[in-house]
Parts: sequence; C-alpha cells; structure tokens
Amino acid sequence: MQFSEIIGQQEIKNRFIRSVAEQRIPHAQLLRGTEGVGKLALAIAYAQYICCENRGATDSCGTCPSCVKYKKLAHPDLHFVFPVIKPTGKTTVVCDDFIADFRAMILENPYFSVNEWYAKISGDAKQGMIYGNESQEIIRKLNLKTYESEYKVMIIWLPEKMNITCSNKLLKILEEPPAKTVFLLVSNQPDEIITTILSRTQHVNIPRLTDNDIVVSLLKKDDLEITQPDALNVARISNGSFLSALSVLGEDDENKLNFERFVMIMRLAWQVGNRKDHASLKTLKKWSDEMAAPGVGRERQKNFLSYAQRMTRENFILNLQQPDMNYLTSYETDFSRKFSPFINERNVEDIMKEFALAERHIEQNVNAKMVFFDLVLKVIMLLKR
Repeated sequence: MQFSEIIGQQEIKNRFIRSVAEQRIPHAQLLRGTEGVGKLALAIAYAQYICCENRGATDSCGTCPSCVKYKKLAHPDLHFVFPVIKPTGKTTVVCDDFIADFRAMILENPYFSVNEWYAKISGDAKQGMIYGNESQEIIRKLNLKTYESEYKVMIIWLPEKMNITCSNKLLKILEEPPAKTVFLLVSNQPDEIITTILSRTQHVNIPRLTDNDIVVSLLKKDDLEITQPDALNVARISNGSFLSALSVLGEDDENKLNFERFVMIMRLAWQVGNRKDHASLKTLKKWSDEMAAPGVGRERQKNFLSYAQRMTRENFILNLQQPDMNYLTSYETDFSRKFSPFINERNVEDIMKEFALAERHIEQNVNAKMVFFDLVLKVIMLLKR
C-alpha cells in the first residue's frame, strides 16, 4: 500500500517520510485517532516506505520486490497482531490462524470497523481479544533475522484489546527492542492501553479527515453513484470518518438498528415517566433482557451505548437551534425534530453520563441485564426534567 492510496492525512505522511529520510525512525509509535480516519492504512504504507528498495521523495516506488510483496501484505518482514475470537472448543489461538482473512479484509477496503472484522471471522457475538499466547509468537518472530529488508515491522492493530499477560510481555519487548525493529501500534481507544506501554511509545495523533478529502474520495469510487451536493452532505454528517461516510451511504444495518433501539427506549421511557404507563415499563424490562442476550454480544451492546451518546449530543445541539453543527442522517433528523426539546440543559449532561457509565460497565463485564434495566430506569427519571 502506498501513501498515494490513502485519503488525505498529508501532514502525517510527510512526518513519516521525513523520519525515514533523516534516519530517525522511532522504534515504537502509537497511531491514535477515531475509527475510519485511515490509521491502519497509514501504518502499512509507512512500513512499505521504510522497506522500499527504491523509495522516492513522496512515496514508495511500488514496483521493487519489497513493494510487490507489500502490495499483497505478504512481505516476510511484515508481521501483524490483531484481536481474534477463539473458536468454540479450541484452547489456544493466535493471529496467524486468521491472517489470510485479515489480509483479505485490508485488501478489500482498509477502512473497516472492528465489528466488521469480528463478523468476518466469527458468527458469535463475542468480544475479540489479543490473547496471552500471542506474546510468544511476537517474541519468536522478532528474534528471527530479517529475511529481505533492513527492518522488521510489527503492526499491532487495536493494542487496547490485549489481555494483561500479553500487555506485560509486550512491555518488556518495548523496553529492550530487538535491533532494526519497528512497532506500529494502531489504536481507536488509547486510554484503554496500560500506561506503561503508552509511556514507551511515541504518540502520533491522526486527525479527522477534512470534508473535502471525503468528498473527493466518494466521487472517485466507481461503485458509488453520488452527486457532489450529496457527497458534501455525507461528508459533513460523517464528522471526519470515511468509514462513517460509507455507513451513511449504505444505510448501515447496525446503525439503523441502533437508531430503532434508541427511538424505542426514549419513547417508552417518556410514556412511563409522564403517563405512568406500566405496560411501557414492562416493555422496557423485556427490551433490557433482549439487549443482555448472548446473541447480541458485548461489542454490539457497547456500540449501541456509544450511538446513544451521539444521538443525545446531537439532539441537544438541535434543541439549541444550531443546525449547522448537527451531524444527523435524514431519518435521524426526522425523529429528532420532535424529540430534541426533551434533551435540554437540565438533563443532557446526566443522560450522557448514564450512557457512558453503562458502556464502561459492559466493557468491565458487569451483568448486562442489570446494566440495561438500571439505565432505562434512570432515563425515565431524567426525561421528566
């Protein structure tokens, strides 16, 4: 993958190119930013540039033997670590068990979500993890001599998904790295990485994409039929994430489902609080049980709670009559025009806190039935303010 294939991010590209030209490549870098801004693609393009045999001033050559192998993500000195889901009945699992799927996912479209990755490798609604035995694989690979390039490159996608055993062993490697080894950690949630790893990496903040970058990329896609005005609107709504832009255009199924869930609990919570509707309360209890079902899974539960925080924020802004600051799809806007008055300065902060707290509790494996029913009871009270 070359820098020219990546949407926007010219300042970051220049920074990476400059580090190679000055022969000052940090041994461990953390690429941090929101989902959908191109962090993983940047890490791969940077690795390809480092290993290119005939690199130019602005990009790798794309034609040397090293670049040809990088184009297939099959270079022997390029290694990937990423979260996986352990198949039922299997006691140990490592990333190499899924490497063919991971390469195929990137080659198809490097702008993909963690939930899309989980869906590709498993039908179970489980959270993925980088397990402790992966650290042995990391050590084994890095102790080998380089096959073809001057550098070995280890790209760790979503290091926040490492369990504590793997994190501690990675920390030891970062403290005493093998010579000519580059670690590129790609994180959506760096605050969830242990602080000792954070302190041993050079942080690279990957900004949100500009609206113009997203518009240009959407208009270039052959499989999309979109006008420039529509592309401009999608770019504004996507808030700097190309992944979000694609989801808006495709009316992503999970996004629609989360919208329907949000609408339902807000309507029912209002009816319980203002009309003493006991039938609605029973429906909310049933909903909380359904959300806690194993088939939903913690990743989708967290995804809904994150979506609910966004909708709460957007409705408050809409209530303030600031349409230029809103990032809502057409169907979200239709609902929010009537609902937004109920999200106001008296309750918005507490509603946001409750959804964020519920998301934290789900992450910490607190009983999901308790989390969701407690959440709807609090929302009932807050909507009365």
